[in-house]
Amino acid sequence: MIKDFLMNAIQSVKGSPNIQSGKDERPPREEAEAAVRTLLLWAGDDPDREGLLGTPDRVVRSYEEFFSGYWENPTELLARTFEETEGYDEMVLLRDIPFESHCEHHMVPIIGTAHVAYLPNQRVVGISKLARTVEIFAKRLQIQEKMTAQIADAIQQALEPRGVAVVLNAQHQCMTTRGVKKPGVGMITSRMLGAFKEDRALKADFMAMIGNNA
Repeated sequence: MIKDFLMNAIQSVKGSPNIQSGKDERPPREEAEAAVRTLLLWAGDDPDREGLLGTPDRVVRSYEEFFSGYWENPTELLARTFEETEGYDEMVLLRDIPFESHCEHHMVPIIGTAHVAYLPNQRVVGISKLARTVEIFAKRLQIQEKMTAQIADAIQQALEPRGVAVVLNAQHQCMTTRGVKKPGVGMITSRMLGAFKEDRALKADFMAMIGNNA
């Protein structure tokens, strides 16, 4: 019940056109804090004891940070590009990008590393924008497969490069701290577009560059 309420509070803004206008259609903050109080009661504790009095407010504020990606537009972020590249047309790779996300099924952390590459087609983008793109999609409720595709597709649509490659390697606390409880298990997902999908040698170069980090 509580998970469903909090999921609905977040999903109510997901995909809404009002995200771009900045209009906040989330439930009132007081309702979110009340939901946290109920969750504390459900867990078997007393939300009115000293150590938990400020917890509802802190949890809601942490959600604003955890899920800030719903309020950012990766297309706008990647729109500012540069053409003065002296004809550079080789791979641009940003590897070992740390990220923290949350599983949309259990709302527990997904912690991992992203490797992102593209082949410029006259235009390049500031490398910090690649890291920010990873961050935007990580700061939403996710499954790793979808997040991998979202990152690659956003870069492809914004830059129109000759190819995009994305690899994510992450541990999911929904299976390391609950359920089957298998700590240390990593999940690897990839999405190859354009030349990275068609050219095996190029894909091999990319995989070699990220090496054991993948």
